[in-house]
Amino acid sequence: MNATTAPVRVGLVGLSARGGWAPHSHVPALARLDGYELRALAASSDASARAAGEKYGVPLAFGSAAELVRSDEVDLVVVSVRVPLHREVILGALGAGKAVLSEWPLGNGLAEAEELSAAAERAGVRTFAGLQARSAPAVRFVRDLVAGGYVGEVLSTSLVASGRRWGPVFEPSGQYLLDRRNGGSMLTIPFGHTVDAVAMVLGEFTEVSATLATRRPVVTEEGTGRPAAMTVDDQIAVIGRLDSGAVVSAHFRGGLSRGTNFHWEINGTEGDLVITGDSGHLQQAALTVRGARGADTATRELPLPERYFDIPELDDVRGLPAYNVGAQYARMLGSDPAESGAPVPDFAHALRRQRLLDAIERAAATGTRVGVRVS
Repeated sequence: MNATTAPVRVGLVGLSARGGWAPHSHVPALARLDGYELRALAASSDASARAAGEKYGVPLAFGSAAELVRSDEVDLVVVSVRVPLHREVILGALGAGKAVLSEWPLGNGLAEAEELSAAAERAGVRTFAGLQARSAPAVRFVRDLVAGGYVGEVLSTSLVASGRRWGPVFEPSGQYLLDRRNGGSMLTIPFGHTVDAVAMVLGEFTEVSATLATRRPVVTEEGTGRPAAMTVDDQIAVIGRLDSGAVVSAHFRGGLSRGTNFHWEINGTEGDLVITGDSGHLQQAALTVRGARGADTATRELPLPERYFDIPELDDVRGLPAYNVGAQYARMLGSDPAESGAPVPDFAHALRRQRLLDAIERAAATGTRVGVRVS
């Protein structure tokens, strides 16, 4: 993709007038970036598509994704629907020869991710995966601190975080996230986003062992108290090793804690870094970076340098979900997917991440240490 001439015409699948992720992230990001035009949307029916088109000022509103991907006025198809619907929309877009940005996770399980990655390779079009945590200014800052030797050789890293959802109460719109068959879980969503950023900063996993558990098999609906079964894991504990030899410990808990909701330490031979935030959704979290090295006896805050806010069009959405999403869009425009020092993940990258999650699930199911396939 290259926007040196006309803007990239975007077709957004899953934009609803009732709200959701896309109106708070993709829509404001695209509105601020000169290289894009939100040209079309698709919703679940003609009526809902018209309502969304009127609300967000989108010229073309389609009642199905199949109509949108066939439109000659769409260059990039953005897939922002529930995980079980990804496969059909993505295969349709690839079949139409369109570039595709899919929200994470790419597929409902490893087999779907493998199918979609292979289909993208055959189609020969550019693909992108919505792993926006690696575009977060604070994450890029930490990556550069580590690469620049702030902590010396990394010995280990430890992380404890809250999933925000998957606690004792669920939102009515989020009931589908309780069923493991739907592919949207604490493991695939907040853990997946966060572990991708960990790997970007510190290197890839080579092996994992894990314990997964559902400690609240019955939860209640917000507002009504109606009970519902939860079959996804609300406790995730992973021990692993990175390709550098560094040891990883990560624990995600469902819901929110009265204590710590995001704490990530990186410990090295020369120093330590501590990243804290308000939840385990690293792609959205408000983050603070602290560090100490050498003769320091306590950590101090390391202010985030202004150079990491390198997309002026997004200045008024700093700290909002639209910033990291917009930063990824901005980097997608370049002919070199690795420009600006933050590689834009594609479907092949998303497949590697889903292989890591699959290894974690196999390790937990077997009680053994499992090697991670990285290619």
